[in-house]
Amino acid sequence: MSPQFELLQTAIEAYQQQRYHEAVKILENYCNSSIDHNNKYYLQAQFWLIKAYQKSNQKQQAIALAKQLATHPNSEAQKWAKLALESLNSQSQSRITHSKPKRAAQAGIKLAMTSVASNLALASGVTITLLLGMVFVLFLALTFILSSDDPVNGLNIAIAGTLLFNIAAFFLSPLLMDLMQNWLYHTRWVSLAEVQRYSPETAKIIQRICAQQKLQQPRLGIIDDQNPTAFTYGSLPNTARLVVSQGLFTYLEDEEIATVYAHELGHIVHWDFAVMTLASTLVQITYLIYTFARRVGRSGGEKVKNAAGTAAAVAYVFYIVGTYLLLYLSRTREYFADHFAAETTGNPNALSRALVKIAYGILEESKHAAEPSRLIEGTRALGIYDAKAATATGTAYRIAPPQQLGRVFLWDMFNPWGWFMELSSTHPLTGKRIRALSNYAEQLGLETEFDLSRVIAEGKSLDKKKLYGNFALDVLLYAAQAIGIFGGLIVGLFLVSAEVASGTVILATVLIGFGIGTLIKAAVMFPNFQFTASSDVLTLMSDPYASPLRGKPIRLQGELIGRGDAGYQFGSDLKLQARTGMIYLRYASRFGSLGNFFFGMNRVKNLIGSSVSTVGWFRRGVMPWLDLAQLRTDAGTVVNSYHRFWLYFTGTGAIILGVLVLPMLT
Repeated sequence: MSPQFELLQTAIEAYQQQRYHEAVKILENYCNSSIDHNNKYYLQAQFWLIKAYQKSNQKQQAIALAKQLATHPNSEAQKWAKLALESLNSQSQSRITHSKPKRAAQAGIKLAMTSVASNLALASGVTITLLLGMVFVLFLALTFILSSDDPVNGLNIAIAGTLLFNIAAFFLSPLLMDLMQNWLYHTRWVSLAEVQRYSPETAKIIQRICAQQKLQQPRLGIIDDQNPTAFTYGSLPNTARLVVSQGLFTYLEDEEIATVYAHELGHIVHWDFAVMTLASTLVQITYLIYTFARRVGRSGGEKVKNAAGTAAAVAYVFYIVGTYLLLYLSRTREYFADHFAAETTGNPNALSRALVKIAYGILEESKHAAEPSRLIEGTRALGIYDAKAATATGTAYRIAPPQQLGRVFLWDMFNPWGWFMELSSTHPLTGKRIRALSNYAEQLGLETEFDLSRVIAEGKSLDKKKLYGNFALDVLLYAAQAIGIFGGLIVGLFLVSAEVASGTVILATVLIGFGIGTLIKAAVMFPNFQFTASSDVLTLMSDPYASPLRGKPIRLQGELIGRGDAGYQFGSDLKLQARTGMIYLRYASRFGSLGNFFFGMNRVKNLIGSSVSTVGWFRRGVMPWLDLAQLRTDAGTVVNSYHRFWLYFTGTGAIILGVLVLPMLT
């Protein structure tokens, strides 16, 4: 790691810890001593210095530096500087023409719930009822398998077992969680006074909410981990645990920390934390029953083996269904906790900023981590934020002024793929949560954060035909091979019915149809690089029409800062730090998984730290990424990636095979 990068990181850390004047001093010294003004670190230092000037109330210096940067020969620097100037000027104008505050003068004002979430009580009731039914059915099935001579007695045992198990799970799961917390994360249980030293407003919020709701103060925990997160667990409101990481106090300001605690207290008031604790346990039990039934099936007689196989299959289906029910409940409860925090603090904008800063903190901590954070991975469903969504939001916060940052949420709010991707997410997409919080801000007569009113207006003016037409095309593309098989089957049946060929010709037409579908899929997913243009990460993530299937050919430059799968020493994917953000690069060997393994084992280590130019296909899901086609280092090393190789190989092979067998079958 270069000394320049280390000094820049020191300044960024000072900024994150709200030591803005110190950050200004470091960055000014860095820029004044820098000789190469085209160096990427110098430009990043200029970006951060403008932000530090803003935070330290040195607005004129920020404007002067932004104007200077707007004339820089680097086009990306010009673009960013112009956006920064617009933001600085609009802030000045808003102070003159608008008197809207950022937070309400009074907390506790009732706010109408937005229509983004279903009823929490209904969601909780449906989830728990279905999960209890699933566990009961599985207990019943296993009991009949193991004691099939007495079905009535087996039924009674199944009912009793289900009731006893669920009662025990409800009361024991918090104690088990305590043990796991201490073992995995070394949770430190603290007093309210210690929390008050970190965030005075938080202590007031906890005392006020507990008094209003007639709750005992939850047991407060702090985990010594710089990844910012917060979560709540337990079985009863008066015995709840509210745990945060040290990173929350590092990356967030006082009022933002207070809204995070209010959010978590909302889970306690709504009892959804207890429902989640129980539901998570029930889902895990369906998986345990699945593994148990498989084991029983291997050792029993033929009758038991068949019954156990059926029970295992049903248990696995229940596990998948239960997981999606749990995800649905998890997303719903987050909306209600956000609403509770907005009402009780009168500060929905602070929670909006908190969500963005948490994403940024997770992204920053992951950049140079030797392995994935156990805390973030282990508390994904319980935490306030889904780490998988941190890349886009965190990247935007790192470099973009508020106006540009808000545009990153267009995809979350308006792209149909956002809804589809959200089905497998523990949390609502960040853009949707901030849109709901902005609605609460408007109800309170507040100025919205990230200029979201303008962003929403822009989203409503998007080309709906293009959005939904692209989505329909993507669905057809996803099913291209199945459509090809079906088309081949129809052609084959037509030839047989016309007595042109025998029934065996269907095999050839199905192979040809499958091959054509595969080639079409490859051509659309991986278009040629004939018109590839250089781009930047922030612009790509601000595209509301981006797709996870239709790749966009682009060129990016930056530095390889680590493996995509931190902690896996043979991982073949990479992390690229470009000037305007970080993005994951996915490598594919022409020799499949084995080739990926050897690439990760032999070559990746030597590439990390290199400045590179890349060509690949950009895709956008909850997390954006680049399917790598070619990577070239400044030292001249070239790495080729073969994502479309197997699709073309399989498609061409199927067509050739179908053509070859056609004469034999007619």
